Amino acid sequence: MRDLFIGLFEKFVGGFVLLLWLGVLVGTVAAFLSPNGGVIPAVFTLLAGTTYAVLMGGMMYLFLGVYHNTKRTAEAIEELAKR
Repeated sequence: MRDLFIGLFEKFVGGFVLLLWLGVLVGTVAAFLSPNGGVIPAVFTLLAGTTYAVLMGGMMYLFLGVYHNTKRTAEAIEELAKR
C-alpha cells in the first residue's frame, strides 16, 4: 500500500512540474502581450518562473530521492543483519 502512494506521488510530482512549466510559459506570453508589457517584463517573468519551477520541482524530487535512499539503506542493513 505504501508503494502505491509513493508511486502516485511520483506521478503527481511529474504532473505538477509540467503544470508549473506550462504556467511559466503562459505567464511569459501574457506578460509580453499585455498593454503594459513587452520584452523586458516577459524576460523577467520567464526567469522568475523558471527559477521557481526548478526550485519547487527539485525539492519535490529531492524528497522522493531521500525516501528511496532511506529504503535502500534499510534493505542493506537488514541484509547485513541476516549474515
